[in-house]
Amino acid sequence: MEPIIIGIAGGSGSGKSTFTNRLRQYFGDDVVVIYHDNYYRRQDGIPFEQRVKVNYDHPDSLETDLLVEHLKELKAGKTIECPVYDYSQHNRSSEIIKIEPRPIILVEGILLLADERIRSLLDIKVYVEADADERILRRIVRDVEERGRDLKGIITQYLTTVKPMHYMYVEPTRALADIVINSGKNDVAFDLFVSKIGQLLESAGNKI
Repeated sequence: MEPIIIGIAGGSGSGKSTFTNRLRQYFGDDVVVIYHDNYYRRQDGIPFEQRVKVNYDHPDSLETDLLVEHLKELKAGKTIECPVYDYSQHNRSSEIIKIEPRPIILVEGILLLADERIRSLLDIKVYVEADADERILRRIVRDVEERGRDLKGIITQYLTTVKPMHYMYVEPTRALADIVINSGKNDVAFDLFVSKIGQLLESAGNKI
């Protein structure tokens, strides 16, 4: 049977990863996660100082064509070779991750719902939202602790690209979602969501 593909979008620091990880924990080996961030375009030959200044919050920064192709392959029961992005270098690494089809495929990314081709492949479209102050604070903590960034660079990037691109490209996709969750830790929304996934799996003939 075809897998259930769920798209999880929302602003940077909104709680997408928290929600995604809760689903991964709940469904265990029956779920696989694909991150849109891993599809940032290669920037070989471009000096690091210039890579830092690239607008990574614009749809053109991502090789979404490849993600579309990979989702179609997974839907058809094929294994894909997913690229891996190195945040510390602002470039793709030389690694790849082999991803096999699972009954549930979670796809996460800020601009996920901005592309009609992606939306057409999703069985459920989720938008996770959070207050702007919460999002920037979470982003600062994450980028310092997990991505090796410095505070000044984080603030500069946020003001020059992250914030304006959020209002231009990310927030408008809220209206395209099937469900809007005001926090990745919203237990009621999570329980309802799990129930819906169970119904879809049952109707598709998949068993958890």
